[in-house]
Amino acid sequence: MSFPKSYKEFEETLNQLSPPPTWSGALRAMWFDVKGDWESSHNIAQDMHDNNGSWIHAYLHRKEGDKFNAGYWYRMAGKTFPSINLEDEQRQLVEYFLVE
Repeated sequence: MSFPKSYKEFEETLNQLSPPPTWSGALRAMWFDVKGDWESSHNIAQDMHDNNGSWIHAYLHRKEGDKFNAGYWYRMAGKTFPSINLEDEQRQLVEYFLVE
């Protein structure tokens, strides 16, 4: 599977057992999240020591309902706490990592 060029192409990979190992950690983390595997996504984000990892980490803690922890990670990522819903943020993250 080549690198997806759009969200639609990304969605087409969701029937696979795992994301391609050639993808960035950020995109692999989001793949697991979209598949409903919070733990695998969190494990990848936790090992990413950059703004992208912090952003994913923030989103995941927001998703689990831990607003305090999410707020910390948004600040670490240089982001403000979002006002969009989780589904929109999920798509925003995936689309961002598709072009990065």
